[in-house]
This record gives sequence, structure tokens and C-alpha cells, in this order.
Amino acid sequence: MPHQITAQASLTHTGSFATEPRPHVVIVGGGFGGLSAARALAKAPVRITLLDRTNHHLFQPLLYQVATAVLNPSDISVPIRWLLRRQQNATVVMADVDRIDLERRAVSLDGGTVHLSFDYLVIATGARHAYFGHPEWEQHAPGLKSIEDALEMRRRFLLSFEAAERVSAAGERAALLTFVIVGGGPTGVELAGMIPEVTRQALRGEFRRIDPSKARVLLLEGGPRILPSFPEALSEQARHDLEALGVEVRTNCVVTHVDADGVMANGERIDAHTVFWGAGNQASPLTRQLGVPLDRAGRVQVGDDLSVPGHPHVFCVGDVASTTMPDGRPVPAVAPAANQMGAVAAKNIARALEGRPRVPFRYLNKGDLATIGRHKAVAVIAGAQLRGTFAWLTWLFVHILYLVGVRNRLSVVVQWGYQYLTFQRGVRLITGTTVHRLLKASRAAHEKRKAA
Repeated sequence: MPHQITAQASLTHTGSFATEPRPHVVIVGGGFGGLSAARALAKAPVRITLLDRTNHHLFQPLLYQVATAVLNPSDISVPIRWLLRRQQNATVVMADVDRIDLERRAVSLDGGTVHLSFDYLVIATGARHAYFGHPEWEQHAPGLKSIEDALEMRRRFLLSFEAAERVSAAGERAALLTFVIVGGGPTGVELAGMIPEVTRQALRGEFRRIDPSKARVLLLEGGPRILPSFPEALSEQARHDLEALGVEVRTNCVVTHVDADGVMANGERIDAHTVFWGAGNQASPLTRQLGVPLDRAGRVQVGDDLSVPGHPHVFCVGDVASTTMPDGRPVPAVAPAANQMGAVAAKNIARALEGRPRVPFRYLNKGDLATIGRHKAVAVIAGAQLRGTFAWLTWLFVHILYLVGVRNRLSVVVQWGYQYLTFQRGVRLITGTTVHRLLKASRAAHEKRKAA
């Protein structure tokens, strides 16, 4: 029989139940939005249970630097328990949430073996990458949303050079040294800008049969320009900077097929054993269980107060919430927006408990930033358009500022300083699949191309 945890009871560290009269707030997700909501309720007369399938809060904006061997996963992640260790009204539970029952006000955990009831619910489960109806592409083109994703990217990226060192056929070697990034948003642009630094500097002189600087990097964007959320002038600047690094930027280029040996884009076959995906987001599948209006990305179309239509005790924040700015544009899926949403949802819970009217969510846009490489970035801050070295320094400062924990800030500064002065990557570890499997797949693809 599944365990039922009521709103008046909570699991203690011994596994028993303790009577608790305070209203129970369940927060699903320990990312920016969920953590912000939990902290904002620190002094509220509530009991909080924060659920997350991992034990850590992750600073996603720097995941691409884990994927390109600049940072360690521990540099951009912090245990959630440690972050909330002094908040006595908060309990952290590592668990998989399987189902949310809005009518019964309960969430199902760990395959339905545990049910947790709530008085208020904050859904902050984030998003995964979207493959536009082709989920089978994910095995060939990993996205970048988790530490596991970043480590898989890093493994494939570094392994391709090891495999290329061992092959003789020019075509086979070219496919191994071709890197395709699908999607020209900030993630795709930052990945594309970082790869040439590795191939031209970090790996220089280390191989005997290949020249890593000859690696080919393609950035494919289905729309008319990269960084579409930025002003057109900055998008063009970013394109110019990428092309100066040797990146082939293709806009209006729609990918129609992805497999282990490359992609089809605008009718052209591009042979590549390393494809990275940054073309879109899809909200957590939990939203599809709610039976409420969703947008095309699976996000809940929340009310002004961030509550779910018809369920004023349930709030959605971050990447699972679909809401707009006063000018009608959608609120972007970025960390500052999630932080602000979490704080507003928490404020509305506290105000509801006090019998006071709720406040609407109004997004304060603090700016947009994207880095392209050393001394190259674009930014919009308070309406001012920045580019070049000053934008790059601004990007560095803002990302250090938003990192959680003094240790992480210091560690990232040290790693960045080491990389800046030496051009080396300190975390070039290859784990998991050995080079043999990639070589086998590469040779099979090469024979197939010869036969065709």
C-alpha cells in the first residue's frame, strides 16, 4: 500500500510521522524558481517540503562550460540541503514526482509508493530540450539541461579527437572533426564560440596525426538570424564574431533529420559524428497531467498572480509558466525571471494565508547577455546595447554574481583565470564509452558513404 502523507503530517528523519498544524507548501523543483519560492517563505507560518529528483541546485547558464571542459560540475552546483540548512520550516526530499492530482491536492512520488498532500503547491520543474516531434534524435544530438547532459557532451566532444587521431581515411577523419550545433539561441551561440578556443589553443601540439585547429564547426539556425531575442544589430555582431572564429553560421537552415552519422539540413547531408542540440525547450511533462491550458511548449498559461486557472492554491513558476510582459512579449526562460516568479508565488501564498489580496507578477528585465568567446560578447542592459570587451566583462561579472555560494564563485574565478592565462582546460576527462565504440561506428559510416 502506498504511504499517505497528509497536510498535517510530515516524515521525520526516522521515517515516522509528526503532527504539524501549519499549512503545507510543497515545492516541486529545486532550480532557480523553486529555491526562490522556498527562501521567500522562510518567515511565513508554513511548513515547506521541497522535492527534487537530484540533490543539487544547478547554475544552468554555465553548463556549456562544463561541456567544453572549462569547469567542473561541482563548480556550478550546490547541495539543496546545504542551501536550506538554516531554514527550519523547510524540508528537502530527494524523490521523483510521478503525478500531480490537483483535485485531491496530492503529489505521487517514487512510482506511486508515496503520496504527499499539500495546501499550496509551487510547480518549478523546469524544461527539457524539444526535438519538434522527433524524440529519437536525442540519442544522436544531446541537449544541455543537466550535469549528465554536459558530461555527455564533453565526452563526445573530446572523444572525437581521440578517434580522429586513429583513423587514416580523410573522409572519416573529417566527419569525426566536424561539430554541428543545432539552434542559434544563447546556448548554441556560446557553445559554437567556445569550441574554436579549444581546438585552436587547448589542444594545440598534443596530437601527432591530426591538427585540431582544422576542426569544422557549424551553427544551424532555422530562423532568419541567430540570437533572435536580441536587437538585430547585436545578432549581426554575434554572427560576425562567430565567423571570425571560423564558425560556419547558417540561418534559415532547417534540420530535417539527425542520425549517428550526421544531419540533413535544407536538403544537404552534413557528415558529423558530434551533434549538439540547442534548438528549443519543452516544459516538464508533469504539466500535461494538470488538465489546464498549455502553450505549444507545454507551459501552463497562468493567471496574473502565477496561479493555475481554476486552482488558486497551485502556482507555476520558471520554465513551466507561460506569461507575458506588458508589451505582450513572452517572459523569457532565464534565471532572473524564474527567481522573480518564485518570489511572487511565495508572496501570494503568504498574502492568501493572511486574507490579503494577491499581487500580479511583473517581470523586471535586467538585461540579456551572450558570450561568443574571449573578449567577445553582446548584451542589452537597461536598454543600452553593449558589445565587445565591455560586454564580455559584464557577462563575467553578472555570472559570478548569480552563482550560488562563495566556494563556487571562487572556484569559477580560479578556473577562468587559469584558462585565460594558459588557454588550457583543467577538466578534460573522458569517462564512459571508450574510443573503440566510436571508431567502430565511424568506420561503418565511412564504408556506407563509400558504397553510396
